[in-house]
Amino acid sequence: MAGHSKWANIKHRKGAQDKKRAKEFTRAIKEITVAVKEGNSADPETNPTLRNAISNAKGVNMPKDTIERAIKKASGADADAYELVTFEGYGPHGIAVFVECTTDNTNRTVASIRSIFSKHGGSLGTNGSLEFLFDRKGVFVINTTEIEQSLEKLELELIDGGALDFERDEDLLRVYTEFTDFGKMSAKLEELHIEPKNAEVQRIPLNTTELPVEQGKQILNLIDKFEEDDDVQNVYHTLEITDELIESMND
Repeated sequence: MAGHSKWANIKHRKGAQDKKRAKEFTRAIKEITVAVKEGNSADPETNPTLRNAISNAKGVNMPKDTIERAIKKASGADADAYELVTFEGYGPHGIAVFVECTTDNTNRTVASIRSIFSKHGGSLGTNGSLEFLFDRKGVFVINTTEIEQSLEKLELELIDGGALDFERDEDLLRVYTEFTDFGKMSAKLEELHIEPKNAEVQRIPLNTTELPVEQGKQILNLIDKFEEDDDVQNVYHTLEITDELIESMND
């Protein structure tokens, strides 16, 4: 999990420098739309998936009125019809890459993802071919500056909610759960009156591969290209994020 969270930290630091707010808002709106449709409800009180989507939207500083408009549109007859699709393939140097998308045009998305793989020395594989390389976990990010109790006491409370592991990074606490305990942890945080900065199911690599810095930068460039695509929601990979690789990104 450590290598994975380092990649999350890289994205966080890069975002502080050149945040693409429009892209973040697009992702959040799509998440809200899918949550309303799948939960058959525009009421966050009865739709826990929508509650998480709203929390995530707040986490990227989306204004309240924008969130409300997104919910209203998602519950209307003219709401966008999004489909969740995933892609699996290999980048250069044998690094596995798993891409999650939300799209209203599957043919467009398939063509785009295949093109990105091809142009950057990778290849698109068949669905299910790489899924065994990742473990689905619930990941909750909590801003510890908003917590009144001690972190030690909080962690004990969260273990009761299904927490498996914790990672501290400055003012953030990442809480990992089994995929099946995602709802249980969401309920526990509500009980504690804690609104996470982000809450989602992620694909954590079971094993990672360390590459020389220049080869590692090729993989990060590939991942950046995926994340620039409007249809892409999340990208996971098996590259080990080393300290040297992190330092090279500041060059």
